[in-house]
Amino acid sequence: MASTNSWTLEFESSVAAPRLFRAAVLDWHTLAPKLAPHIVVSAHPVEGEGSIGSVRQFNFTSAMPFSLMKEKLEFLDENKCECKSTLIEGGGIGTAIETATSHIKVEPTASGGSVVKVESTYKLLPGVEVKDEITKAKDSVTAIFKGAEAYLIANPDAYI
Repeated sequence: MASTNSWTLEFESSVAAPRLFRAAVLDWHTLAPKLAPHIVVSAHPVEGEGSIGSVRQFNFTSAMPFSLMKEKLEFLDENKCECKSTLIEGGGIGTAIETATSHIKVEPTASGGSVVKVESTYKLLPGVEVKDEITKAKDSVTAIFKGAEAYLIANPDAYI
């Protein structure tokens, strides 16, 4: 029987929490193909317009071990820069992972920047072992936020 596991990640950014949350989380389907074309070929909403229950799809290059990923937004509090989403297709679902959810919270710091906190919970399919996938997942999430951060620093009027 497979057990439920999780990992956490926390890092700081010099960008204000609301801007970083909007760019790296809410609008990542728009920015990802522009900022990370070597990883994300395209991305688009499948259902909804960004509210709870919305689904968006990311299509990946051969740099990723899977060609697509669909995620469903389960919880959203834009004022608190917090959301939860569930992986519903691709991304290893059905081949290695039974279920996977992510909880992201971007909190303001006294210096005007932010702290990004991510918790991912997943249940592997029976017989599947985790090797370096957790490190790759953490690196991927960090790259998303650092890419958005660099874009926001270079474009100070974006996502105000």
